[in-house]
Amino acid sequence: MSIRTSLKKVLPPISITEQEALEAGDVWLEASIYRGKPDMHALRTIPTAKLSAQEQAFLDGPVHQVLSMVDDFALQSAKHIPQEILDFLSINKFFALIIPKKFGGLEFSPYANSTIVATLAAKSGALAVTVMVPNSLGPGELLMHYGTPAQQNHYLPRLAVGQDIPCFALTSPEAGSDAGAIPDAGIVTKGMWEGKEVIGLRVTWDKRYITLAPIATVLGLAFKVFDVDGLLGSQVELGITCALIPKSHPGVELGNRHDPMGVTFYNGTTRGQDVFIPMDFVIGGQDNIGRGWQMLVACLGAGRGISLPAMGVASAQTSFKSTAEYSFVREQFGVPIGRFEGIQEEMADIAGKTFVLEAMRVLTTEGLNLGLKPGVVTAIAKYHMTELGREVVNSAMDIQAGKAIQRGPQNTLAGGYVALPIAITVEGANILTRSLMIFGQGTMRCHPHLKEMVDLIHSTEQDADATIQQGTRQNRLLLVSKTRSAVCPRATCSFHSRRSSQPYRKCVKYEKRMNALSAKLAPMADLSLLVLAGDLKKAEMLSARLGDVMSYMYACHGCRAVLRAAC
Repeated sequence: MSIRTSLKKVLPPISITEQEALEAGDVWLEASIYRGKPDMHALRTIPTAKLSAQEQAFLDGPVHQVLSMVDDFALQSAKHIPQEILDFLSINKFFALIIPKKFGGLEFSPYANSTIVATLAAKSGALAVTVMVPNSLGPGELLMHYGTPAQQNHYLPRLAVGQDIPCFALTSPEAGSDAGAIPDAGIVTKGMWEGKEVIGLRVTWDKRYITLAPIATVLGLAFKVFDVDGLLGSQVELGITCALIPKSHPGVELGNRHDPMGVTFYNGTTRGQDVFIPMDFVIGGQDNIGRGWQMLVACLGAGRGISLPAMGVASAQTSFKSTAEYSFVREQFGVPIGRFEGIQEEMADIAGKTFVLEAMRVLTTEGLNLGLKPGVVTAIAKYHMTELGREVVNSAMDIQAGKAIQRGPQNTLAGGYVALPIAITVEGANILTRSLMIFGQGTMRCHPHLKEMVDLIHSTEQDADATIQQGTRQNRLLLVSKTRSAVCPRATCSFHSRRSSQPYRKCVKYEKRMNALSAKLAPMADLSLLVLAGDLKKAEMLSARLGDVMSYMYACHGCRAVLRAAC
């Protein structure tokens, strides 16, 4: 029995959605971390994120103007965001931060997008969510990358000025994180459209937890397509597909508003029963039928790397500022509580985590500014930045105590305390992200040979066995090299630090430590793959812990990047 045959028996099957998720996005700094040699030179050559003059003017003008219009405490007690605020957001193109200028949008950088969302979130979570969704994964971004020229020319100018409000419906009652299990289906059939019989899709769907659904005028929809009559070819199951359907289209239902923990952003359901849509409604047209999941996972960077992490940063920064001020004015036993070592210890923890959050925000958006879509990095950012933000808010709640639990206009913690668990559920629940995505996807994308090996195992090529044997030898040599670096890191780490630290002498000791930790991670990751093979997919606790190491190393890179000027 060949090595390939043996490996094929122990390797678990990979679904189409898993395969597309593993292949989506770019590989960036995380690859050097995984391989045991953090690339400090690449880190230092990343252009520093800065706001352009137009972006700064937008932040100083419309952003601060809308903040002055918002009373977050009154908003928490209301049922709706006031219409005048929604109108202001539309007129000033808050929903067009990522839309190209040629379509009437602002075309801001990811760093500016993140900064705007974080600034809004510091005042109001509901306002931030309302702005971030149209500028995140949804119709706008999908149209920009995959829409036909006709779709782009029709919808993008309307989205830019708020004439159309978008939402995107993926989650079903039976399927959340497992998008491949969505039951919503479209059957290829013939129907009447604008007085003519055309080939289209008869779609039935039932979606929930859809942000902006109650006020949306255009619905982005993900569903599976089946060609039972063979109108498009011999294949019956064509895969997940994304379509754009106007709210006014016959059979579309948008309503049944949810109440997400009293945070007053619009969230609700959408349904449709046997709704006929023409092929022109499919994003990208008929050629993109079955490419929906590939399109979605390729565009996850905005939500995971920008919007949700920005909310975590904003909550931490607001908590840090208000708690530091409170510790000076609140007295117990005749002295400010900030003089007590217990409070000082907690404040130091808050300050450190807030710095790490801002460092990760800046580094992640710098990568996105380069035009990259690093799937592993954005998963790290989404998980750890929302979780760290929650930890900071919880610590601040402990220090402010009674003040923090009384609802009122001067309670600066309540909004973040309530809103962060909502952000954590979006773009894949955090448990899923930590247990399956960070290390699981990171292993496949960052290992120099693993992705090629997996492809060869399932290959039918005649020379696959010989190539597998050669790859196995390469992996053995690589593991030996990594183990040697982990066991005897002094010479290797010192060498890399000396090479990469000129003229950054102050940071040499930190780079050495990062090299040493990364050198230990590399053989542990390979050893886990060697021992568990396909069962590593089920070993979620181990995968999560290894993913944590990758994530903390990435956070170190963020801190190192922020300190570039000082070093």
